[in-house]
Amino acid sequence: MILILSAKGDVSVKSVVAELVKRGAEFLWWDPGDYPADSVISSRLSGGSWRHTLRVDGGEYDCSRFTAIWNRHPTHPHAPESVTDGNHRRYVEKIAGILLHGWEHTLDSRWLPARTMDILRTQNKLVNLGVAASLGFTTPETLVTNDDEDLIPFWEEAGGELIAKEVEYVEFRVDGADHSHYTTPVTRRRLTDRHRLALSPAILQPYVRKAVELRVTVVGERVFAAEIHSQGSRATRYDYRHYEQTFSTYAIHELPAEVERRCLELTAALGLHFGCIDLIVTPEGEYVYLEINPAGQWGWIEATTGLPIAAAVADWLIAAEPRR
Repeated sequence: MILILSAKGDVSVKSVVAELVKRGAEFLWWDPGDYPADSVISSRLSGGSWRHTLRVDGGEYDCSRFTAIWNRHPTHPHAPESVTDGNHRRYVEKIAGILLHGWEHTLDSRWLPARTMDILRTQNKLVNLGVAASLGFTTPETLVTNDDEDLIPFWEEAGGELIAKEVEYVEFRVDGADHSHYTTPVTRRRLTDRHRLALSPAILQPYVRKAVELRVTVVGERVFAAEIHSQGSRATRYDYRHYEQTFSTYAIHELPAEVERRCLELTAALGLHFGCIDLIVTPEGEYVYLEINPAGQWGWIEATTGLPIAAAVADWLIAAEPRR
């Protein structure tokens, strides 16, 4: 049986579920955000091993039956509505999160892409940039700092063409409005605000000129590469996430064998079975590594290029299922 951990309404999950139904696979789609408010986990250590039981939506599931677990985009645990005190809710939800991490760690199943703690480790840019560089990927010269005194010499070294990124993409609210940081050029005028580095570290890299950007999706041993033509608009020049569906166009890309091999080696070295890798192809044809997201989005790539990513995910999940 396959277990899917993700929020209800996840469009990518719906695509894979359609493929699983075609294959006659048995699966459960559960969001850990329903725990402990609307779900129960009972774990018993007996005979030297844990036995876990999951009770959800009136059903009871022996967790040892889960041959593969797709750790897609689960939401955080939620306390029951009856817990109204804010401090009490935070306590309940923190304890629930701790239990879920232990539950994951003691489930002997195949995980796509990996358990939550491993996803958090590998999506850290310092971790995956270092591993990519050690595997022979071309990576930009990179400075990560919250010291504004380090910024000026690095900016000058880059000839004034420097970009800044968040250490991790984090949404936040200021005065009730949603905010998020995208990749931003560090202009001379922005240097006057460099004291803000002290509040949160930034990733600084020389700007790499692009012919196209690539989103490479690795599923097990299969690699799907798509071109993102982001340079046709100033809105997407530095970060295609700005209005990408409005200004960018897409196409299937054939990776050189060496680059494809490194993409597979990278996911394996990080202990992942899935990853969305962002690369740049320079005007000179060089492939430059930017990052890997173990829980990256791919539905829009499949929709625009026809690459069969949902089918590949379904195939990976059912690979260990008993033959019917």
